[in-house]
Amino acid sequence: MIDLAVRGVTKAFEKDKNILDGISFDINTGERVGLLGRNGAGKTTLLRVITGEYECDSGDAMLAGGKRTGILAQIPVYPAGFTVEAVLLKAQTRQLDLIKRLGELAGKLDSPEALREYDELNIKLEAAGGYGLDYVRDKTANGLNIHAAMRAALFAELSGGEKTRVNLARLLLEGVDLLLLDEPTNHLDMKSIAWLEDYLVTAKLTALIISHDRYFLDAVLTRVIELEAGKVELYSGNYTAYIAEKQRREELAAKQFAQASKEAERLRETALMFRQYGTEIAIKRAKNMERRIERLKTSAPPLAKKEGKLKANFTAREFRGDELMIASNLSRAYGERTLFSGVNLEIRAGERIALLGDNGTGKSTLINILADRDRPDTGTVRFSPSAKRAYLEQHVTFANVNRSLYDTLIYETNCPPQEARNRLGLYHFRGEDVFKPISVLSGGELSRLRLCILMRGDINLLLLDEPTNHLDILAREWLEDALDDYEEAILFVSHDRYFIERFATRIWTLENGVISDFHGTYKQYVALPKPPAGTTAPGRPGNFVPTLKDVPNTEPDKKRKGNRSRQPDKSRQLAKLESEIAKREAELKQIDSEIEENSSNYEALTELYAKREAMDFELNKLYEDFAEIEIV
Repeated sequence: MIDLAVRGVTKAFEKDKNILDGISFDINTGERVGLLGRNGAGKTTLLRVITGEYECDSGDAMLAGGKRTGILAQIPVYPAGFTVEAVLLKAQTRQLDLIKRLGELAGKLDSPEALREYDELNIKLEAAGGYGLDYVRDKTANGLNIHAAMRAALFAELSGGEKTRVNLARLLLEGVDLLLLDEPTNHLDMKSIAWLEDYLVTAKLTALIISHDRYFLDAVLTRVIELEAGKVELYSGNYTAYIAEKQRREELAAKQFAQASKEAERLRETALMFRQYGTEIAIKRAKNMERRIERLKTSAPPLAKKEGKLKANFTAREFRGDELMIASNLSRAYGERTLFSGVNLEIRAGERIALLGDNGTGKSTLINILADRDRPDTGTVRFSPSAKRAYLEQHVTFANVNRSLYDTLIYETNCPPQEARNRLGLYHFRGEDVFKPISVLSGGELSRLRLCILMRGDINLLLLDEPTNHLDILAREWLEDALDDYEEAILFVSHDRYFIERFATRIWTLENGVISDFHGTYKQYVALPKPPAGTTAPGRPGNFVPTLKDVPNTEPDKKRKGNRSRQPDKSRQLAKLESEIAKREAELKQIDSEIEENSSNYEALTELYAKREAMDFELNKLYEDFAEIEIV
């Protein structure tokens, strides 16, 4: 059954620039679909079209009748004095109303009508998970790290991240049929992310998910919709299967593009030969070939645009000694709550340390102390004279938000104007974008600009607080490429398990005010989860890539060609070949139309391209036979 049908949806915010360009897809009941694409591709716009927040310019997004839909980004406004617990209870209103009505009917069961209604409501309550409401509420709150103190707090006084977490709990408790999740892991710690993964995999619901957390996508997804340049491509399986299939499609497209180019060149040579011969029918054949060359240009699968890998490296120099930082007896408290105490740490040159812990344990506070953005209550932090730090905060800000990106880079780094343009281009700030004021940048763009500034310095200690939090997958890969080439020390806070696994050689875990120090990789620190059952392996059966043996053998009979005395007269041969050529050209035109209609269906495209290759082969031989007879 289809829960969501998107048909020909188009949406533009600027004239003649569609951010959604006639996209269509279905999502079936029980599917967990990832909506992937770079920042600015239109993913959030599509979610808002689906929920009705935006009206599309054409097309329609249709939800199945009777289905309850919830979107994480839409946080309700509650009356003054509403606590978090009241929000959670309100999410169970349906079940609570049923329980209330059942209580009212309990004293009237001598009436047949009341007894029938009582039985019907009991069935509805059981289907809605109404028995054990307190247990379900506590389990959901604990899973998302909504502790007792937060549940007692006023919802209006929570931070943005805490409100998002509570809103996620509300959606899960309401029991919606279709969940629309926009970056659900951004405000969750690792335990909560693991809990949410398990919930989504086991719950009987449909989900459309925007996320850049690759581990989360691998664990949860059953299918991927990629949004790029206003169009969608559909993939089966989780994130790993998507990457493998995307690479296979790009390789196939490159092969088909090369074949089309080779074929176009051969047609040009044959057309030139016909034009040189100069007869009316030869000129007609040459024009037909030239039209086919144009069709080859437009119908060949486009090559995927390869974004340049980030080549800007952190520069480094030789430093004296091995120790960069020593922290002794650090403690920090807020009011009566102690975040940590008695902390003794050191950082040596070249170490890559991940600082892990649940939300609220004090990770950002500790890294802020090491970056001189905060002060400990007790203890000292000493840095080697040769230590030079750079800090990327979780929420990037700039002092002057009215200054352009270009002016900001020059102001903060004192670099020449041309170098500023080059560096901004490297970070995908190009053309007129470099003159935009900082005030209009998204969170991911702010992080990119800060990285552009940081990655110029001669630093040997990087402090990173959630460095990938606002970056799309491509930008995360850029950052990872840069850090791969950086050989100095890194201390980072992150919930991105892919990032942690790739870089951590040492793990600090902050829990109950104490830091545990583990020397080793993330894989050694904790066993990775097994791949979820039912995920699709790369390369599904049935995919067909044409080879030479798959092309029909249309080589003319050499014996027949060698005995011209048995051939029919020239005019009859030419007429027959001309008829065959016209028939093949019509069939080729039909195949090209089918290729255009199936532009997003790579399984159909693979078969169609194979048919077209075989048809091209046949047609070329007919052209050659025609030319040989015409010229003789």
